[in-house]
Amino acid sequence: MVSLLLIVTASLFFTGIIIRTKSILSGRKGPGIFQPMKDIWRLFRKGSVFSETSSVIFQIAPSIYFASVLMAIFLIPFGNMPGIISFKGDIIFFAYILALGKFFNIISALDTGSSFSGMGASREALYSLLVEPAFFILMGSSALLTGHTSFHEIFSSLHFGSHISYAVGTLAALVLIIIALVENSRMPVDDPKTHLELTMVHEVMILDNSGFDLGLIHYATNLKFAMYGALIANFFLTPGYELYYSIPIFIGVQILFAMVVGFVESFMARFRMNHNPQFIIMLTSISLLIFLGVLLILGKFV
Repeated sequence: MVSLLLIVTASLFFTGIIIRTKSILSGRKGPGIFQPMKDIWRLFRKGSVFSETSSVIFQIAPSIYFASVLMAIFLIPFGNMPGIISFKGDIIFFAYILALGKFFNIISALDTGSSFSGMGASREALYSLLVEPAFFILMGSSALLTGHTSFHEIFSSLHFGSHISYAVGTLAALVLIIIALVENSRMPVDDPKTHLELTMVHEVMILDNSGFDLGLIHYATNLKFAMYGALIANFFLTPGYELYYSIPIFIGVQILFAMVVGFVESFMARFRMNHNPQFIIMLTSISLLIFLGVLLILGKFV
């Protein structure tokens, strides 16, 4: 329950810190930190408009997408405290409950009958497919290192005690940051502020969504960012920390993560579409380095 409350709290200011960081780095005052949440709240108070060519799939997809992200958050622990749901193998359930939400998001874009939405859905499906091996190699390496297959047991048993282990932890944080950028369609894979349909990925998928449904999709993005930030924070919440130490560390990691995203979006241009798969596949190579590092720690090399 603590993890859920902290992730929801972080989601309220995460996107605002990203925008604020970009504003400061570009020499502008920019909006307030809570302006994105005010915009989402405004969407929640509006009605949704549905195309005559769409079916019930388009109407239920935003709710399923949001529910899948919320269910994934239920699995995230906080230090020694398990998530609301915790069981052996929940790292697999985590990946595929998110995939279920992404699947409905994709088919809802196809359901509109728009060629532009279908193009964006195809690209997002490809990027999610390419990022999946990196996540499984990362979590599989963590499971091999600790001997456990649930988030709570992995993070409760994780200890850093050598230079190799610190390198592994740093690379793991880097992989999760890039996964979060890819999964949330941010720079350098996609530009959420672009308005050219030919180069849009996620934004072109939700062009037909409006009102409450659009608010759910936007807030689910905030939650996903905070969720990946919570996974990164758990690498630093080693056993023995009390809540008055753990909570500031968690909030600090979330703020630093948001600032890193803002920094990346300020100083990196969006990649060309044919370069995105190469960039995402690079994550698998980094995850393999983590796997080799775990083998070194365990002394598996002869």
